[in-house]
Amino acid sequence: MDCLIDPKKLNGEVKVPPSKSIAHRAVICAALSDGISRISNIDYSDDILATMEAMKSFGAKMTKNEDVLEVVGIYATGQLDRKRNIDEVLIDCNESGSTLRFVVPISTLFPGEHRFIGRGKLGQRPLHTYYNIFDEQGIQYSYKEGELDLRVEGKLKSGLYEVPGNVSSQFISGLLFTLPLLDGDSKIVITTEMESKGYIDLTLSALKDFGIHIINHNYQEFFIKGNQKYKARDYRVEADFSQAAFFLVANALNNEVVLHDLNLDSLQGDKEVIHILERMGMKFYQENGGLTGKPEKELTATVIDGSQCPDIIPVLSLAAALSKGTTKVINAGRLRIKESDRLHAIATELNKIGAKIIEKEDGLIIEGVPSLYGGSAVWSHNDHRIAMTLAIASTVCKTSILIEDHECVSKSYPNFWRDFKVLGGRFFERDNGK
Repeated sequence: MDCLIDPKKLNGEVKVPPSKSIAHRAVICAALSDGISRISNIDYSDDILATMEAMKSFGAKMTKNEDVLEVVGIYATGQLDRKRNIDEVLIDCNESGSTLRFVVPISTLFPGEHRFIGRGKLGQRPLHTYYNIFDEQGIQYSYKEGELDLRVEGKLKSGLYEVPGNVSSQFISGLLFTLPLLDGDSKIVITTEMESKGYIDLTLSALKDFGIHIINHNYQEFFIKGNQKYKARDYRVEADFSQAAFFLVANALNNEVVLHDLNLDSLQGDKEVIHILERMGMKFYQENGGLTGKPEKELTATVIDGSQCPDIIPVLSLAAALSKGTTKVINAGRLRIKESDRLHAIATELNKIGAKIIEKEDGLIIEGVPSLYGGSAVWSHNDHRIAMTLAIASTVCKTSILIEDHECVSKSYPNFWRDFKVLGGRFFERDNGK
């Protein structure tokens, strides 16, 4: 589907959708628990549905209500030690890297072979951190190059795990979910500089909320006692700063949106969007019980480090494209192995509508321009964050833009286009014949 968007300012109030990152973790913890949990304020995005289905394949039971997910944990259903009558358990991760990397080690808690499949660029995301562990522990696995078709059979053993911190924090989170359930104690030693510490904080917080305790030695070592149990509970998912970032940047570009339900004390690493925009000249304040803001002066260039908050780089690149001076995005090489090559995608598409962005191997050089002219067809690259960034860009273009494959926002923010319209966005959808 294509979406033709007329240039129109956004004005109004929006309830920020719940955090996808936190929802993944809550679903997993509830599914591994010993009772019934109720997870409220949850969006059933494509990624969250993938994690739900994965945990159901291990024996958790889930009942979807409009805004509350009821989860009967695997311990409560007696599935953890049940012998299976099937040779293979199929787990479809769709395009969710979180689902894949969180669930692979969890699968080793259960007997039998587990086969992981997926779509898009998921098969290109590296998994060698796990393969190295499997080799060391004698766990059987096989995979296909260039696509996701991974088979795993065997049981992780407690002990010492040496894991790099600069590949993806998702590997560390996957182990943190799994190791507390093993018989013996374990230790994870981080062998390189830790990136995305905020995501580790979210994992540790969710684990603590569900009764699992981990000792964190300054993100260099994690000590995990074995034979712990997840405790069921009621849990509310807080609003998502990575989604709020789109409307916060919209305000930096002179739109007027009040954002509700944000926790300003959140552990989310993507909360850094506020500090980065403040450095660029934004001032934030409370209005009608929500958060809004506006530029105090002309936005100015800065240096943006993508190592701790990669998901907000695409939309911050839009703000930088309209700032005075030259912004450098650094330490962002991992964006090349997301749903799209996000460094290439955002540079290519914003340049089509008047930006001046140069790609580097692990970042971007963005020379600010006075305005974006629009008037072009741009492509989402089937990446939700690129699609939403281009939608915000439309509000400051001189003429309309056409976004190809705009519906991919369902991956993380199913109601984005509804909210965009409520705020005054004007767009027309049409079938592109693909």
